[in-house]
Amino acid sequence: MKLTASPTQSWLDPKRYWTSLSAATETLETPFGVISVPALSYNAHDMLRRANGTKIRVASKSVRVRGVIDAVLALPGFAGVLSYTLAEGLWLAETVDDVVVGYPTADRVSIGKLGKSAKLAKRVTLMVDSLAQLDLVDAVLPAGSREPIRVALELDASWRSKALGYLGVYRSPVRTVEQAKALARAIVARPGFTLVGMMAYEAQIAGVINRPRGKPVLAATVDYVQKNSTLELQERRGAVVAALRELADLEFVNGGGTGSLERTASDPSVTEIAAGSGLFGPHLFDGYSHFQPAPAAAFALSVVRKPTPTMATLLGGGWIASGPPASDRMPQLAWPQGLRYVAREGAGEVQSPLRGPGAAALRVGDRVWLRHTKAGELSEHLDEFAMVDDGVVVQTMKTYRGEGKAFL
Repeated sequence: MKLTASPTQSWLDPKRYWTSLSAATETLETPFGVISVPALSYNAHDMLRRANGTKIRVASKSVRVRGVIDAVLALPGFAGVLSYTLAEGLWLAETVDDVVVGYPTADRVSIGKLGKSAKLAKRVTLMVDSLAQLDLVDAVLPAGSREPIRVALELDASWRSKALGYLGVYRSPVRTVEQAKALARAIVARPGFTLVGMMAYEAQIAGVINRPRGKPVLAATVDYVQKNSTLELQERRGAVVAALRELADLEFVNGGGTGSLERTASDPSVTEIAAGSGLFGPHLFDGYSHFQPAPAAAFALSVVRKPTPTMATLLGGGWIASGPPASDRMPQLAWPQGLRYVAREGAGEVQSPLRGPGAAALRVGDRVWLRHTKAGELSEHLDEFAMVDDGVVVQTMKTYRGEGKAFL
């Protein structure tokens, strides 16, 4: 599958887009997932435009479909994978020559596999933010009995606002230049490890919508946070990178995400941006002002009952996204229009009753299209995606689940 930039943007006409997907998949049994190849292509090329020449490392957590990852990596401008577990990273590294594990690991079995394979040890980089993580590796395989392990140091990218407090996610304890230098010195001096990179994920910039519907005060607050956090992080990250380059030959400095491609690319200390969610275009991104990805990935469920003449009930639907429990974690009812969940039931594991103007017209056997809040989490519910192009299913692509993999 080649992801060629297409001038057509059929998703801008919802009726045309969703009815075309319905026609292409009319023989498939629900639940099933679809990826629009033109929409996926548009999203990939738009991400490259937004990155403005900075390399994008594919965040596999936000995809979890090897065929899609391979197709994206074939585009100039994308290179390497950011995996979310070491077991996944080792699996991908059989065919991908540059895999960074985005989170520290305590997987002793996978550490053993990494340390015993010269091929994998050259291709996979572990994330660390303390000496305890190095101790764990040495406890599995001492330095003299394994291949050298590539590691990257993670820097805390949160913003400490005097007015608003801690903003960001709780990840690395390493925040200052002094802390980063101390850890880097220890890594460089330690046998069996090679410091090759640094990462700083600015979740409060990349992962927070800045145009929440009907909340102008919150939108203004988010704009303030993202602007000032960007300025603070660029200065601090730049200083840390300069200090680490005096100690080690860093191959990469990773930052950002789909929501911050422009801002992160403007930081001269960053050499690559990790992004993946924008490829599928989940409905979380509907609340961003500076970009709007196409709804490339979606899933369909069937109406199985009519509790009242004005209602319709779907079989399934409770594919709830991770994060703080709230209504925005539920799948979005994309088509037909005029549907809403019943407040006291929401999206249920086995059934989802619907109300709204569109529900009355639905009949048993009709299908409803939904979009997940996030991207890769949808893949955990499906064995494969039907790839639709020009109104037909051109192929199917297995998800991790379809390949028998469940990494986390």
